[in-house]
Order: sequence, then structure tokens, then C-alpha cells
Amino acid sequence: MAKRTLQEKLAILSDAAKYDASCASSGGEKRDSRDGSGIGSTTGSGICHAYAPDGRCISLLKILMTNFCIYDCAYCINRVSSNVERARFSPEEVVELTLEFYRRNYIEGLFLSSGIIRSPDDTMADMVRIVKTLREEHGFRGYIHLKTIPDASPHLIEEAGRHADRLSINVELPTDAAVKDYAPEKNPDQIRKAMADVRVLREAGREKSYRGRRATKFAPAGQSTQMIVGADGASDATILKTSTRLYSSYRLGRVYYSAFSPIPDASATLPLIQPPLMREHRLYQADWLMRFYGFDASEITAARTDGNLDLTIDPKLAWALEHRALFPVDVNRATREMLLRVPGFGTKTVGRILASRRHRSVRWEDLQRMGANLKSARSFITLPGWRARDLDAADLRARFAPPPEQLALF
Repeated sequence: MAKRTLQEKLAILSDAAKYDASCASSGGEKRDSRDGSGIGSTTGSGICHAYAPDGRCISLLKILMTNFCIYDCAYCINRVSSNVERARFSPEEVVELTLEFYRRNYIEGLFLSSGIIRSPDDTMADMVRIVKTLREEHGFRGYIHLKTIPDASPHLIEEAGRHADRLSINVELPTDAAVKDYAPEKNPDQIRKAMADVRVLREAGREKSYRGRRATKFAPAGQSTQMIVGADGASDATILKTSTRLYSSYRLGRVYYSAFSPIPDASATLPLIQPPLMREHRLYQADWLMRFYGFDASEITAARTDGNLDLTIDPKLAWALEHRALFPVDVNRATREMLLRVPGFGTKTVGRILASRRHRSVRWEDLQRMGANLKSARSFITLPGWRARDLDAADLRARFAPPPEQLALF
């Protein structure tokens, strides 16, 4: 096999990294300006965006160290039995790329993942060597997100957390049974143990010693995980309940959902369950409702007997339509918890409502200035000068659903 150039490796391994959900939904539209017809691209050689702990949106070099892998996970395009173009960076090449991209102001950090080569320990050791070299030899202070291998030795994971800002360990699939069926070389218990170890190390890094000195920081930006949705038959209710357990058990910063896209390979044995990217989007919306709006997984998915989310309207609106007896909500009297359940009201809007009504009644024009989405909220609220009158309308749901689209015939 001819030796590949660094540019060729970058093209292969940045494209392979797109399956690692780290910072944005994988459902973004592909727009490319390399033909000279515009400016800006959403595709290219490994540049993605993430949010730093202080809230800044930063650009990351997102690559795999290699897409060679000794595992044969049925849902993974880089599995050992998959016929894909392979490449591998040396640790020195990843360091060089990161520094050169940073010096040219292309990036502000690195997102690094990898297939498993030789063994989990060998692969993890190379990844640790990369981040250690960047930090200690080159004084690199940019953001680093490192995908961690749960089967690697605990001391390697611990060393990774001393140099990376964020660690992530993939739970892979929503249930243990699915992991055993489609990723038989991976052990769900070992994955959970590695995640628990990271949580313990993070908490220890925030404590002070008996002399008052702080311990060395460990993954200060937190821990996250990725879950493939649609590769098995798990319902949205099962997925969201699993996410709830993950958040509470491991103090995760985020669960990333990645919609499974069937790979055209005759050796694949996955069921024909092909969720659209809209399902991924709805799961993110439901996840947000659980984290910041006080919703429970069971109530978000209770409207349908199959336990799945409605793909045509967002989960909050779907819940409100199923609980019309609780509406309309009096904006000037309702509790914060109930205001958060009004479609079109976000957490900032609710905060502004509560602050404003301490001094005077909130009116329709006030909600407009506060940034409320009144197109969604108008049917569920009452306040001076406005009262919802269409809650019992038979076609209320149809008013919110997107209009039908004509499919292409050719």
C-alpha cells in the first residue's frame, strides 16, 4: 500500500470522525463553498464547534487517530469487517496538525477519538502521549476533548484526565442487551465502571487537601457520553430513561444522541430500523426538557403507546396538547414550574416574567419584548388583554404541525 500524505490522512480521518457526536447534532445540512459559489462551509477537513466551560463557542480540530479497529461492532462503519479506506496518524502527526492549525487561527482546540489498534491500552497510551506532548512540551493551552477507551487501564484514563479538558466514554447503545448483541467485544459493566472512575476522579479534583491546597484538576469541563439511537429496537422512552440514569449516576455534562444510518454492507445484521435525523433532534429537545424544565422521561413519552416521541411537533408542545385541562395558564399567577411548561416560554423568558410581575402585571406586549414565542404560547395563556379561546378546537394540533410537502417524483 502506497504511503499516504498527511493531507490524505486528514481527509480520511476527519471524515471518519463525523460519526463521533461531540458538539452538535449530526443532522446539519451539508453546504460547501469550495466550488467558489459562496463563503463558509459546514463540511471540510475536521473543523467542528463546541462550547467551552465559560460558554464560548470554539472551533476544534475533530479527527480520529486511526480508523483501523480490531472490534466488529455491527453499527460502526470502522468495524474490522467493514470495507472502508483506512489511515492512521502517528502521535507526532496529530501534534503537528494541532499546532499548525492553531497557529493559523483555524482552531482553538482538539477533539480526538480513535479506533482500537493492537489493544485498548496501546491505543489509549498513544492518545495520552498526544495530549501530554501538547500540554507539557509545547505549552498548548487550547481546549482538548478526548474520547476515552473504557477497556484501557485506569492509570491511563487518569493520566488522560490530567491533560484533557473533557473526557467522554461511549455507552454505545441504550440497553445492555443491545450492546451484547451488536458490540459483543464490549462490556457494559466495564463501560459503567470507567465512567464511575472518571466521576470519582473529577470529584476528588475539586476537593481541597487538609492543608487547604486544591488537588490537580481532572477533566475540568466534565464528562459526556454518546448513544447510538435506532440501531436496535429501543423506544424513545427507554433511551430517555437510560439518559436520566446516566446523568444522575455519573454527573454527566451531556448525553449525545447519534442517529444510526445503515451502512451499505452485506455483512451487517442490524434490524431495519432507520430513524430519521428528526428523531435525533426530538431526543435532544426531550433531553433539554428533562435537564432544564423539570419534565420526567415517562411523561414526555406517555402520549404514544409505542413510547416514541411525536416527530411532527416538539415534545413540549405535544405534552401541552395532551394536557389541555391544565391550560390556559395565568401568566401573572402561575408558578415557575407551570410557566416552564407553556409552549413558547424558555427559561430566560420565565425568569423575566417572574422578575417583572413583582412590580406590575405582565401584558401581551411585555411578552413580546421578553422574547416569548407567542405563536406557540398564545393558545395556552391568559393575561390582561388576552385569553386563549381555542384550547378545545379539534384542529389545534394541526395548526402547529408543519404543512405537508410534495415529495420528489424523480
